[in-house]
Amino acid sequence: MKSSAVMKGMLGFYIVLFFLYLFGPLMVMSVTAFNTPSYPQALPFEGFTLQWFEKLWNHRLMMEGLLNSIIIGLGVVTISVPIGLAASIIMNQIYHRARSLFYLVTISPLLTPGVIIGISTVIFWKDAFGLTDWSKATFYKGIVLSILGQASFVSAYCLLIIMARLTRFDRAQEEAALDLGASYPQVFWHVLLPFLKPAMLSASVIAFLSSFENFNTTTFAILADKTLVTVLAGETRQGTTPALSALAVIIIAISLVGAITYELLKRREEAAAERMKERARLAERGELEQA
Repeated sequence: MKSSAVMKGMLGFYIVLFFLYLFGPLMVMSVTAFNTPSYPQALPFEGFTLQWFEKLWNHRLMMEGLLNSIIIGLGVVTISVPIGLAASIIMNQIYHRARSLFYLVTISPLLTPGVIIGISTVIFWKDAFGLTDWSKATFYKGIVLSILGQASFVSAYCLLIIMARLTRFDRAQEEAALDLGASYPQVFWHVLLPFLKPAMLSASVIAFLSSFENFNTTTFAILADKTLVTVLAGETRQGTTPALSALAVIIIAISLVGAITYELLKRREEAAAERMKERARLAERGELEQA
């Protein structure tokens, strides 16, 4: 037996183990969501049922937490993406000696423990400025504090994603638009933003998912309210049920559908771009032949 065959066999065995380790718990949990026992059980499979999805739907705290998580996620996206966009533009234009300091300041929330961010958010909005009764009623709420606390570090993720795209931007396009009479706002809206649109969409997805699954910051900032993650943490302390497996199946299904849809749309856009390039080549070749 050749050494290359042994190496391929060992590599294939390692890949199989890796995917079993990665997806094995998900497959087992998916089976327990459709099994009849009241405790999560994959084997033996006693019977097919959808009752755990019904119990999940009727779980009041879980549904309230899910709604709050969606609201917080959308709020975090609304705040984090514009902040990340503005920070990336500033970092791309400031003097290079100040760039490292600006980068350190904007990325520092990622290095701060989420517990510290959550506690400091609550203390800041409660005590730092001696807020009035009106401002306390407006800002000192679990959902609002969670949005503010999460956005303080999620915006750094958006900055990194948008900055990676912005570094490939050709500044000559802006100069050409300005030479043709466009104003700076027009250059921003019609030249820069279309180029950054894919990065902003990616940053929005990452920001929402980071907010949706966040626990450390949310635990301290949410106060008396609940999110899906905090409800799940309380449920698992009391003992897990197949209803949680049903929730996992739904999340996995949504993730797969979203990933497949994104990939199909991306390939369609790439194919359309290739067709446009081919048409431009053919048109240019026809003009050269006529000349």
